[in-house]
Amino acid sequence: TGIPKLKIGFNKVFGYYIEVSRSYTDSVPDTFTRKQTLTTGERYITPELKELENKILGANERLLVLEHQLFSDLLTEISDQIVRIQRTASAVAQLDVLAGFAEAALQNNYVLPVVDTSGEIEIKEGRHPVIEQMLKGSLFVPNDTLLDEDENRMLLITGPNMAGKSTYMRQNALIALMAQIGSFVPAASAHLGVVDAIFTRVGASDDLAAGQSTFMVEMTEVAEILKHATRDSLVILDEIGRGTSTFDGMSIARAVVEYICENIGCKTLFATHYHELTSMDQDIHGVKNYNIAVKKRGEDITFLRRIIAGPADDSYGIEVAKLAGLPGSVTKRAHAVLRQLEANAPGRSNTMQLDFETVEAYNNPSVPSEVVDKLHSVDIETLTPLEALNFLYELKTVLDKE
Repeated sequence: TGIPKLKIGFNKVFGYYIEVSRSYTDSVPDTFTRKQTLTTGERYITPELKELENKILGANERLLVLEHQLFSDLLTEISDQIVRIQRTASAVAQLDVLAGFAEAALQNNYVLPVVDTSGEIEIKEGRHPVIEQMLKGSLFVPNDTLLDEDENRMLLITGPNMAGKSTYMRQNALIALMAQIGSFVPAASAHLGVVDAIFTRVGASDDLAAGQSTFMVEMTEVAEILKHATRDSLVILDEIGRGTSTFDGMSIARAVVEYICENIGCKTLFATHYHELTSMDQDIHGVKNYNIAVKKRGEDITFLRRIIAGPADDSYGIEVAKLAGLPGSVTKRAHAVLRQLEANAPGRSNTMQLDFETVEAYNNPSVPSEVVDKLHSVDIETLTPLEALNFLYELKTVLDKE
């Protein structure tokens, strides 16, 4: 055009335009169409500029259409090969898992387990796969396990807190799980019969938002286990009945053990602080007592982390409290109270065996014959409410005399 300082600009009202200063408006070609007059000059448009504007402003919309078309074409091609892609993904996933198993087995000294349908779990020098990796500068103490469907259906494990009961039980559950998913296991040797499920009741938790206390949550979990466990299951019970009175909790724990042994018959590891329950190995077939070894020097204790046959000789609760940092005055006073309680409990053995004959007598009390005769003679269906109340009063009078 021969016009110096000719500018191309853009605004949202007019779109693209050509701006010419006022001193050069006489040189504007006839193909320019005036669009806007300014104090400093004029703005023009041309057919070619508007055509370019349409291309530029429509480019984003055309880009989205093209992108969508390309994406749709890609989906069509993928769907045609979906079976191959899924097979490949599955193969890669399996390879990844098996390679992970192999790497862990090599790094952590795992062994090939024997897995069959024998119904037995026999583990030599078993270890906890997670905790042994967390120990810095110390070795994990391995332990043996023997569970079967006859003499060793339930291992009743006693011993102090922090001695290793929970670790021992959980490592057996983990070894059983690892063996069944195709992994080598942390042990010197392992022979595991397949289990149809692993049930656990461990730890302490509540659900206060739903109105459930710690004890309620615990009982709910136990109920689910008793409802769904089968003879082929592995059950881990880490304390039962600790959230209520001693006798209530002890009674619930014993009843659960009896039910599992007599009605389910599954392999079970049951840790408890109720030493009174250790007598069940004499009453119930399949119950075996084990405890975590402890070395005691005066009022100091050392956890040996080794599980041995037989019941624990003490709970060592006060000693553990001392290890936890309770003031010395508190633990000394606790020892004094304990000695006083033990002295005031005549007829109780060191293990404080619960007199279950007393419980049996409570469940089946002797009823006076006069009360029995009255009950047999009454026709309940013909009694009026007032007569029933009077009859109940008569029975209570007889019982009070007895």
